[in-house]
Amino acid sequence: MPENSPRIDLLEGVRVLDFTHVHAGPLCTYQLALMGADVIKVEAPGAGDQMRSMGVQLAPGISPGFLGQNANKRSIALDLKTEDGVRVVSRLMKDADVIVINMRPGTAERIGIGYETARTANPSIIYCAISGYGQTGPEADRPA
Repeated sequence: MPENSPRIDLLEGVRVLDFTHVHAGPLCTYQLALMGADVIKVEAPGAGDQMRSMGVQLAPGISPGFLGQNANKRSIALDLKTEDGVRVVSRLMKDADVIVINMRPGTAERIGIGYETARTANPSIIYCAISGYGQTGPEADRPA
């Protein structure tokens, strides 16, 4: 692309809630952010995404691997075990266009961010569930 070409944000105006960690999910949502989506990474308070602490630390909780997969994103730490955390996530779901998770099957439902919960908050939501070994089948519950 020529240097003077205008930037085209194909996904401008699209809001993505990112409930992902480590590799597959964060890389997926990073690509959406590169295309102009407003990506909000939701992490648990404290440790957050495991990639924060893997490898060399540029600062506490900041590794090159984490930065490489989470640039162009906003982030928020929410405890989904509290009423406040649940209330904020519900509000975020109402305003989101897309939710991306990468968890073993059943985990998102157990912590209150499953498809049915998202669909209740926002009937037009696009819900992307990534797992290491699929959502069904003999290996579905295997950790990736």
